[in-house]
Amino acid sequence: MLEPVKAAFECQIAVLPISAILPMRKISDEIKLSKKFKMIAQSICEIGIIEPIVVARSKNQLDCYLLLDGHLRLSAIIDQGVQEVRCLIADDDEAFTYNKRINGLATIQEHYMIVRALERGVSGERLAKILNVEIKQIQRKRTLLDGICSEVVEMLKDKKMSGETFEILRKMKPIRQVEVTELMNMAANYTVPYAKALLAATRQGDLVRSDIPKKVKGLTVEQMDRMEREMASLQQDFKAVEASYGDDVLNLVIASGYLAKLVNNSEIERYLSEHHPEILSQFRSIVSAASIDQPSAIG
Repeated sequence: MLEPVKAAFECQIAVLPISAILPMRKISDEIKLSKKFKMIAQSICEIGIIEPIVVARSKNQLDCYLLLDGHLRLSAIIDQGVQEVRCLIADDDEAFTYNKRINGLATIQEHYMIVRALERGVSGERLAKILNVEIKQIQRKRTLLDGICSEVVEMLKDKKMSGETFEILRKMKPIRQVEVTELMNMAANYTVPYAKALLAATRQGDLVRSDIPKKVKGLTVEQMDRMEREMASLQQDFKAVEASYGDDVLNLVIASGYLAKLVNNSEIERYLSEHHPEILSQFRSIVSAASIDQPSAIG
């Protein structure tokens, strides 16, 4: 019979005095000046701590707790003069940073959260104050997906990227938006400079305002024309490779497996070595190239 899974935390959230909690590291003045810390501090000031900090009971001192996760939050509330804090008490005192196992909030997810908060009556000014940003940023985040097609939203829903990248995508027609997003996904590059380069390589007819000549800072009209031609050629080559890639890989695996058996056969290897050394060399090169990801393919 399987043993029941033991919970990693005590069931009840505890309210502990700040003086009973021992941090595992010190928060420097440099960190306190960072944008992230200021945002956390402002959020706590406005609405308090939403996610309890994580502590573990000290094995050496009674009524003393080791801080496992939440050093920035604890430092912020200490600076604000708070005397007590809500805590999750872990059964293990291993200094495991839980937030490192959690992906940062994706840009589109952040957009949905802001829209939902606005729909529920939270004012833009209030959100800006909580997040320690200007009201203009809240407005930009609210309209982030205006003009973005649903296919692109689906492809970028879990990506963390600049809102300016969406502004660049918005200048393109839906079909081109999808093509550019696929290129960004393949390159795992969602930066603004890369998006601008793809915009520069976009044909005038694929822009929403095709009647207005596109302008990309730092590039001349001639350079953009050349990028368009090169991008069109690159996409054709890529589609050709994509169409045959699966079959090519399958054929390579089968062929390299067969050649590996030939090379490993001592009589065949001796014959090729004596009469056709150049062919043997080519066989070995093919087997070696195909076995980079499969070291045991030859043996």
